[in-house]
Amino acid sequence: MTGLRWGILATGGIAHAFASDLRTAALDLVAVGSRSAGSGQRFAEEFGVSRVHGSYEALAADPDVDIVYVSTPHPMHAENAILLLEHGKHVLVEKPFTLTGTEAAAVRDVAAKNGLLAMEAMWTRYLPHMIRIRELVDSGALGDIRALLADHTQSISTDPAHRLNNLELGGGALLDLGIYPISFAWDILGAPVSVAASATIGATGVDDEVATIFRHESGALSTSLSASHSAGPNSASIVGTEARIEIDPVWYTPTSFRLVTPDGEVRESYESHIQGRGMQFQALAAERYVAAGAVDSDILPIDETVAIMGTLDEVRRQIGLVYPSER
Repeated sequence: MTGLRWGILATGGIAHAFASDLRTAALDLVAVGSRSAGSGQRFAEEFGVSRVHGSYEALAADPDVDIVYVSTPHPMHAENAILLLEHGKHVLVEKPFTLTGTEAAAVRDVAAKNGLLAMEAMWTRYLPHMIRIRELVDSGALGDIRALLADHTQSISTDPAHRLNNLELGGGALLDLGIYPISFAWDILGAPVSVAASATIGATGVDDEVATIFRHESGALSTSLSASHSAGPNSASIVGTEARIEIDPVWYTPTSFRLVTPDGEVRESYESHIQGRGMQFQALAAERYVAAGAVDSDILPIDETVAIMGTLDEVRRQIGLVYPSER
């Protein structure tokens, strides 16, 4: 066990996946907070958690918790994160970090005021294959990067009651799925200087499909396609003048990739061999930051998280998607 004591706020599916990977990495999960006593107790029994809190406020006030993973629905992220930060807890907030850029800035400012770590749980950035991809990009192995292409498409329930189809809960393809390729484009190419987006709005008012084209300061283009009711290849590529990186499905999970020259020569092949789903790497990074006295991530700084939320706001403006809390 390390020095940080973890709590988890809410007990949905993503919380179960994260808790499992915390156990895989032998990190110290000590508490869970749930507004449903039964759900909290079952979660605690499944993962051997010693303390169950019947409210988020009780978890925030627990003196034996150092850092909390926030896994509530998107519209609650900002409120929950600020509650925890005001009680002296570091936070790892499930992506998207918040519902809007304004909310993201508010969380960042509270974290700064209290000298605490606030991190977006964009777990893909912390995976070993993504670390290696950034090394290759930074080394110049691809030459002048001209394009990045990525999709995140899944066939998820069309039930109007499902969270992803509920506008009140921030449903839609963009925030749940599109955040992955958009954050990837930011990671490799930096902030877009122009944004173009188009979408199909479904029967419940959420975005069922979203396509984006960004132009970046270097002149490179990035494209993304996100869809919630149709499953595509979920592959990605980075194309440069000297080589390209082809990332196999599912590109945002532990997977393989190749560095390929324009004439088809494979200069490097990479395969991921890890335990668990891979969500533990972001938690291990958070532990390193706190141990070093850092209050920001060097892989996904909080200012970049806020700016990415601003890009998502612009995409929503272009496709006409407004959440009830914004009206």
